Amino acid sequence: MNGIHDMGGMQDMGPIRREITEPVFHAEWERRIFALFNALDIDWPARREQLELIAPADYLRMSYYEKWLTAIEPLMTKTGMLSSEEIATGKVIGATNQTRHVLSAAEVATRITPVPDTEATVPHAAARFQLHERVRARNLNPLGHTRLPRYVRGKSGTVERVCGAAALQDAVRDEVGERKQRVYTVRFAARQLWGENHHGLDSVYVDLWEDHLEPG
Repeated sequence: MNGIHDMGGMQDMGPIRREITEPVFHAEWERRIFALFNALDIDWPARREQLELIAPADYLRMSYYEKWLTAIEPLMTKTGMLSSEEIATGKVIGATNQTRHVLSAAEVATRITPVPDTEATVPHAAARFQLHERVRARNLNPLGHTRLPRYVRGKSGTVERVCGAAALQDAVRDEVGERKQRVYTVRFAARQLWGENHHGLDSVYVDLWEDHLEPG
């Protein structure tokens, strides 16, 4: 979707103040929100879509984990995991939801330990685009979450790396199940993205899924 979250290339958004000794969490509530958000039985593209639905003024004002906290309630109510009344009262009302998996304490360790994906690669011959091939980022304006940055849409670049397959991280509506496809590292000349006043040797590298690209 097109929203305030897609800030690549925007000007005058203020300085980026990096904390040299930044902790993983600034407060205990951030740790709890991180755990709750990751325990949701909801695909990540749908979670990101809900984050991107936050009103622009609030999105810019909120801290990182404030956004996660704001998204949790609508995610749970939209999927039928909880009702607004249950959230307000802290009590179960009616029958227990059976459509979503509830994470148990015993399963927590499996969620925080990386699991190798043995199907992450596909034969090189399956790649639609080849190394050094010219491609164009498709000019898409989807309703849901997309990993295709707005600033590269419609721009041409060169395939610098043909990667393995990974689950498409776009929120494809009405699609059931995980869909894997080839990922490519594409180099875009800075002048192609930002205009002739940028240095001719500067480039931006973007990892894009096959659905995001067309011959260019």
